[in-house]
Amino acid sequence: MKIVVIGGTGLIGSKLVSKLNEHGHGAVPAAPSTGVNTLTGEGLAEVLKGASVVIDVSNSPSFEDDAVMEFFRTSTANLLKAETEAGVTHHVALSVVGTERLQESGYFRAKQAQEKLIKASGIPYSIVHATQFFEFINAIAAAATDGDTVRLAPAKIQPISSDDVAAAVGRTAVGTPVNGVVEVAGPDAVQLDVLIGKSLAAKNDPRTVVTDPHAPYFGTELQETTLLPGPDAHIAETRFADWLAQQS
Repeated sequence: MKIVVIGGTGLIGSKLVSKLNEHGHGAVPAAPSTGVNTLTGEGLAEVLKGASVVIDVSNSPSFEDDAVMEFFRTSTANLLKAETEAGVTHHVALSVVGTERLQESGYFRAKQAQEKLIKASGIPYSIVHATQFFEFINAIAAAATDGDTVRLAPAKIQPISSDDVAAAVGRTAVGTPVNGVVEVAGPDAVQLDVLIGKSLAAKNDPRTVVTDPHAPYFGTELQETTLLPGPDAHIAETRFADWLAQQS
């Protein structure tokens, strides 16, 4: 079947396109570089012709509060309207474990707005909540850095490899719409400050991790379990230590 991957040239999207095509599906990457712009609607009608499934793994180019809200509201509304007109029967979106608990953050408020639009659209849907990617750990450290200090809360996190995220989204996309949320996470829960410390040490990064229970995580304060999945989450196999060893 034809599956259109919005954000199909990015980290997760490109992996998704490859995996789906390897399994015999007709996966089409859609992004501004391929002539499809969900913010303006350019190219949407054309790329969605004959599509059964749309997977949205796109992300805002700006994380500034107003810009990210505008991106997810506008792009999602345009996409859902075009899907309705094209007769798409399954909308799949990638979101983040804990989104509903992180509403002090502008980014996560925007993701929540995206999810609400999907749920109200009338199109059968599946929303995949993933924990943070191994590949995103550098960005977490950068956001928490002040000079040579990285200030992080001792909250638990259960990160996952981007390959495992792509596999989970792909499985969901070719299955029956769940009309709800499915969660996927890595195999190991670890404190955020410990995780970042290990990552920095592996790269001989001289920054020092300071544990601070009140340190913000992209604008919001964390409780111990804010970033953890629920008991029904699908647990992927790739361990952070194994992934980190492959990066050197």
